[in-house]
Amino acid sequence: MNKLMRIFLVLALVPALILTSCKKDNDETTFDAQKALTKYLVANNMDINTIIGGFVMSAPADGNVSAKYVIDIRTADEFAQGHIEGAHRVDLKNILTEAAKADKPILVVCKSGQTATHAVALLRLSGYADAVALKWGMSGWNSTLDIWSANIGSVAEGNANWVSDAAPANLTFASPTFSSTDTIPANILKARVAAVLEEGFKTIQPADVLANPANYFINNYFSEADYAGFGHVKGAYRINPLLVGEAQVNFLDPSKEVLTYCYTGQTSAAITAYLRVIGYNAKSVMWGMNKFYNSNTAWAESPNKWKSTMAKNLPIVTGN
Repeated sequence: MNKLMRIFLVLALVPALILTSCKKDNDETTFDAQKALTKYLVANNMDINTIIGGFVMSAPADGNVSAKYVIDIRTADEFAQGHIEGAHRVDLKNILTEAAKADKPILVVCKSGQTATHAVALLRLSGYADAVALKWGMSGWNSTLDIWSANIGSVAEGNANWVSDAAPANLTFASPTFSSTDTIPANILKARVAAVLEEGFKTIQPADVLANPANYFINNYFSEADYAGFGHVKGAYRINPLLVGEAQVNFLDPSKEVLTYCYTGQTSAAITAYLRVIGYNAKSVMWGMNKFYNSNTAWAESPNKWKSTMAKNLPIVTGN
């Protein structure tokens, strides 16, 4: 091979070598925002079990919540109908702005307790680790504001898609993905929380779930005994406690809407907020077992079963 030919071959190979090198460098530096975020959450004690640990409080018998900074996320009209004295009303999407003013541990209230627990999960992810929601919302605070009694039901009774068979075996899926212009995990978390607050609380009604359960990935957040004893939606998994640190969230299918349901809709609301932050297309099944099958005698004595007698008659203030 003459000298001129050797030079020609070298020059022909240079572009290919450069492209191969660039591809390798790009592959090695691809940033996985979802992975960075979930690692950060686990390392900073913000796994799901921590976020929903002790995240609700019952209305005190005397109505004294003076030790709390009360944030009411109902509409202005609902607030005017009756609210806790000293409560600060704000729209859900602006709750972090109000939370920054708090000089006491935060108590979030809404109509039923479900939107409030959704908000509390996002507050806890934002550094307000002692924030709690009022169990049953203002419905449990004062009977004149009770919306629970009108929303309980037994839509699952006699429905072919309410069964008592064993839970399906868990499968492992890839994590969801999302893009981020920032590579600092704390900043990614802040942006994700802001996005979930802006989009609002995502929900679905029990009747819609029963109509087409195969359309969704459904997670029943009951205890193991209650999963069979109370019955459940056909095909529903039972992934509980659903920890990020133990890769249990990877039992969820990110290609489907991920629905979570529990007894009251309050735990599922908080879990839904968390799942949306880490990239899942998640929704909470409203009212939980109380709408699916409130009349089911298997849970007659459960403290999570709504009865109208649970509504107290604690003091409220009307007007704005």
